[in-house]
Amino acid sequence: MSKTYTKSFKEDAVCYVQEHSEESVAECARYLGINENTLHTWLKKARQGEEFRGQGNYSSDLAKENAQLRRELKDARDALEILKKTLKIMSE
Repeated sequence: MSKTYTKSFKEDAVCYVQEHSEESVAECARYLGINENTLHTWLKKARQGEEFRGQGNYSSDLAKENAQLRRELKDARDALEILKKTLKIMSE
């Protein structure tokens, strides 16, 4: 499972690299505890003026909430199916 980072963390990481220009991106990534390629991606987005997204890369809070509700609904449906199967087995 991949890690997710907040919008604030991504912005802070880019600022850190810019403020520590004497260090390589690889050194900055090690210090921040993130993958070097991930940091390069964030730097590229910052140079292109793209806005960072928050955890899970959802386009909005509404999309994030929608995904969370879908997961919860799926979990509830799965639990219901298990209960139905259990009741069926117990009634036989």
